[in-house]
Amino acid sequence: MAFDNALGAIAEENDETRWAFGTGFHDPLAGIDTSVPEGIDRRALAAYCLMLGDDALIMSHRLQEWCTHAPELEEEVALANIALDLLGQARLLLSRAGTAENEGRTEDDLAYFRDAEEFRNVVLAELPNGDFAHSTVRLLLFATWRLAVLHRLTTSRDPVLAAIAAKSVKEVAYHRDHAALWTIRLGDGTPLSHERTQNALNTLWPHTDELFSTHQVERELAAAGVAVDPSGVREEFETVLDEVLTKSTLQRPAPVAAAPAPLTGRDGEHSASLSDLLAELQSVARAHPGATW
Repeated sequence: MAFDNALGAIAEENDETRWAFGTGFHDPLAGIDTSVPEGIDRRALAAYCLMLGDDALIMSHRLQEWCTHAPELEEEVALANIALDLLGQARLLLSRAGTAENEGRTEDDLAYFRDAEEFRNVVLAELPNGDFAHSTVRLLLFATWRLAVLHRLTTSRDPVLAAIAAKSVKEVAYHRDHAALWTIRLGDGTPLSHERTQNALNTLWPHTDELFSTHQVERELAAAGVAVDPSGVREEFETVLDEVLTKSTLQRPAPVAAAPAPLTGRDGEHSASLSDLLAELQSVARAHPGATW
């Protein structure tokens, strides 16, 4: 859509084209052949798209929480745009999950009417924001891993998933680079910014192991040429991280010998913070199910 000026975008006569307000969005997969190719397990494909879609949805919400809180106006806009990119990816992936399982559930059903234990996002995405350094490092870790996965998904045997990945690669490449520049800026900045960024890395690093733990669904679909085995992207992830950490004068945290067993979000094991996040995310839809405005 296009308007001659900013006021045109909010004029009453343009109500029907103001997509950013209200409900009743079009199906993001409308007009696309969403049939599941022969030989692909329909339910496994739905579960896999749910994993990737939940990652994007929850991370998007965390980034949206920075609106009015970022350290400068330009960063407010940047984080909002990254959040919108991920929200768009979540819509596509949750819609694909719904068409693959073929049980009549829409993207809204999957986003708003599942409880925390039904979500399959990695725990890294759901952790509270903390300070700006914490969110910056989290975005760097998340985007570096996600980009490596999406690159490989562009050749998926499921053409819908491959097309979603091809679109998303361009967006997540920016997310990774944006987070890398800020990590370098903070890590190689003042003693205080360096300390905060190193503390963030130390806190978040234990959650990276889950990113490379292969779920049974991922293993089965990867063997069928549909999904990506995340264990295979660790080398790329660490190569990128090593370069950023060197430039930012940060140290990669050492493994913790007696670390407790980590939560596995892919199996529905989550921190208490996810329930709090969903209480906010889902509140309107659950209070007024089926409502439009």
